[in-house]
Amino acid sequence: MAKHVVATVAEIPPGGRKIVTVRGREIGVFNLGGAFHALINRCPHQGAALCTGAIVSRLEAPVPGEYRLTRPDTMIRCPWHCWEFDIATGQSWCEPDDVKARTYNVSVEPGEALAKGPFTAETVPVSVEQDYVVVEV
Repeated sequence: MAKHVVATVAEIPPGGRKIVTVRGREIGVFNLGGAFHALINRCPHQGAALCTGAIVSRLEAPVPGEYRLTRPDTMIRCPWHCWEFDIATGQSWCEPDDVKARTYNVSVEPGEALAKGPFTAETVPVSVEQDYVVVEV
């Protein structure tokens, strides 16, 4: 898979997010306490812009009337139907066996390494056919 530079570390502070478009896909990049994660910006339930939802903690209730928040600020809540997904894994907490949001690998790399390359320019074949220029994509 090709790597795409989407932000500087400073652009996404801890607890923050940035929605980017890479190869026609909207992807939410999140900084959870210094660890970066990426999710497709499309809820697998019904297609809402998932990464625009609230970042929340997990709520657990071991017995009725007793509640506690766990895993602070590690879940994303869909803005349409409030389905919640683990930002790091994409796992749904509404239907954990069947529904998962797509995740992407994220890395933090020094600018020096990126500046060295290797860079490859994308090329496409071009030919001339009876006075028409044709580009193959």
